[in-house]
Amino acid sequence: MYKTIVVHVDGGPSQASRLQAAALLANAHDAHLIGAAPTGISWLDLSLLSGSMALPLPLDDFRGLRDAAAQQLARFRDDAARLGVASVEGRVVDDAPDYGLLMQARYADLVVLSQNPAAAAAAGAGLPALPARGLPEQVTLRGGRPVLVVPDAYAGELIPGTVVAGWDGSLPALRALTAALPLLVRAGRVKLLLVNPDETLAAHGDEPGADMALYLARHGVRVDVVVERTRASAGHALAALAMDSNAGLLVIGAFGHSRYREWVLGGVTRELLGSTPVPLLLAH
Repeated sequence: MYKTIVVHVDGGPSQASRLQAAALLANAHDAHLIGAAPTGISWLDLSLLSGSMALPLPLDDFRGLRDAAAQQLARFRDDAARLGVASVEGRVVDDAPDYGLLMQARYADLVVLSQNPAAAAAAGAGLPALPARGLPEQVTLRGGRPVLVVPDAYAGELIPGTVVAGWDGSLPALRALTAALPLLVRAGRVKLLLVNPDETLAAHGDEPGADMALYLARHGVRVDVVVERTRASAGHALAALAMDSNAGLLVIGAFGHSRYREWVLGGVTRELLGSTPVPLLLAH
């Protein structure tokens, strides 16, 4: 079960949808919900503020950032209480959004983010917007915890409902299915999708999908194996099956590689992250 869930708090337009999803899961799993509000100030900036070197920004502006984060968290706590969450905590995180959430992810079972979180200006402080793009990629590939990515259009539908899960025999896919088990066992049905498995028979065994389906069934998951042979991309096949099944959740392993010291998602993961209309659970 998920007992500690972290949700990104920035006061932006995407916050309501991801908070709804996080609250629904917190209630279902009797979990502690943590709202993490990064100020945008890194540890290096803080060290400069406290030393004798030139300040990266006026001290009053730094205080304004922290005050704005505190105000956002006060609204977060009110909204979480309205959504019925019993155990709620707000944390001001003195760091950039990506590094701050990476630290918070270490001590959580699940991190809830938005597809493309808008850069949110510090409320009332007249400060520049905080860079927040790339959070799902960075936290998934470097955080070591599963990430639930919530589309802006999400309006509180059942999670998980029906689940579509991608399976290609890879380690990221295995980690994603394992991380999603608390949701899979609650699902009405799990459709385990294999796209063109003949191309990767060595990763599947004699009967593609059968061994993973049996593993999941022993955990109490109601699972069907779906094999699709198509010239379309795997991402397109997964999204299409999710739409056709009226799924409440997509589960996939996140592939990534380092390019000039920056983690970059693989094609299928990037395609789904930018287009899926349902919540997407990622693990690397």
